[in-house]
Amino acid sequence: MNLFFAPQIAENPLLPEQEARHALNVLRLGAGGEIDIADGKGRFYRAIILEPNPKRCKLEIISIEEQKPLWDNKIEIAVAPTKNIDRMEWFVEKAVEIGIDSVVFLACRYSERKEIKIERLQKVAIAAMKQSLKATLPEIGGMIDFKTFIHSEFDGQKFIAHCYPLDKELLTTAYWKNENVRILIGPEGDFSEEEIALANEAGYTAISLCNSRLRTETAALFACHSIHILNMVK
Repeated sequence: MNLFFAPQIAENPLLPEQEARHALNVLRLGAGGEIDIADGKGRFYRAIILEPNPKRCKLEIISIEEQKPLWDNKIEIAVAPTKNIDRMEWFVEKAVEIGIDSVVFLACRYSERKEIKIERLQKVAIAAMKQSLKATLPEIGGMIDFKTFIHSEFDGQKFIAHCYPLDKELLTTAYWKNENVRILIGPEGDFSEEEIALANEAGYTAISLCNSRLRTETAALFACHSIHILNMVK
């Protein structure tokens, strides 16, 4: 099944230019061809191609289906981006495939990267959404200062994962099943002790993910996957 992405399809039944090129030039679809579309807001559309123009591909919507939520809680991972942005692209791709609601990028004291090109990461998320046949596109947020972010509102459990030999619980025991969850993952040099203290004061629980030291992108994906596994266990 080839799934296309058209966020404005409900108001404007056209395929975006890049999606139209793929449908018409790669898949060789023409007038009368039927395609499946996700709007990124939870709905699938079945449509017929009326005008096979790669710059203005007009559609006729023939059915709409609401995708039932694939998990019951909100999962948000806030991670300090790595110096090699390919590793963050890998994390976003796999997290979207597994299932995530929001990815935020943190500017921390020991961050090696202070800015990111959010457009590229959003494209990765769209491709992963289509690949995994999801109708909802996760929110991919830009860089935000750590001290600002930890005070932002969140209705759910809040954790900070770090490698310091301080008192902390394993995520597997600290997390309450089916609760909304926000997990902070630090940079390659870890969070600073000041940042950990500030997070604790802001209501974050210090956790360990496992007994191994993980790379940033591995830790972020491990956290996301672990929440899904914990919620599946009876």
